[in-house]
Amino acid sequence: MNWKSDYRSFYYENTPEPLYLSLPADETALLSIDVQNTYMTPSDDPVERARWAPFYERMREIVIPRTANIQNSFRKHGMDVLHARIACLLENGKDRSLSQKKPGWNYLLLPKDREDAQIVAELAPREGEIVVTKTTDSALTGTNLRLVLHNMGIKNVVLTGIFTDQCISSTVRSLADESFNVILVEDCCAAGTDELHRKELEILNMIYCHVISSGELMDIMGI
Repeated sequence: MNWKSDYRSFYYENTPEPLYLSLPADETALLSIDVQNTYMTPSDDPVERARWAPFYERMREIVIPRTANIQNSFRKHGMDVLHARIACLLENGKDRSLSQKKPGWNYLLLPKDREDAQIVAELAPREGEIVVTKTTDSALTGTNLRLVLHNMGIKNVVLTGIFTDQCISSTVRSLADESFNVILVEDCCAAGTDELHRKELEILNMIYCHVISSGELMDIMGI
């Protein structure tokens, strides 16, 4: 892809291409969102398992390995790697936001200490890395993440994870509203379908974030 011209919505299709991205190492952090065991466990229902098969394939073959590569590159260069996951603090889930209590796919009762609430092994936090536990979609809502990033001197947040049209989108918008420069790594994110993924990238790009590929990120940062 070409980050300067791809994923343009109606509002930005005629906007001049940006000239460059500046991502100084001491002002840039990597944040991975919600790649947890619960989302990588196929349904027992064969129909649902088949329906979600493209998502699992993208996660296993593209998103997880490329995210792990970026995480390791950040660590190698002494840059900050952060993590956010969705889970409830109480066993009965009373502390969840309303969106996780409503019936349907988004219903989520995921106590924080349960195995399915943990980040997948390939992307697991290393000792000393910051992990934020949230009870709603945005990683900033109800957490101290904004203050933590500010205190660390972070101005640019590189974002990876799932789901592009839900928790990723909410976090991108929240970070942008707090005046962080957000970089969304296209091939390190996924939604339930590629159509949902691509459409949300078009909606977010140019106004709330810059959508780029993992290869472009590595080239721009020289890592």
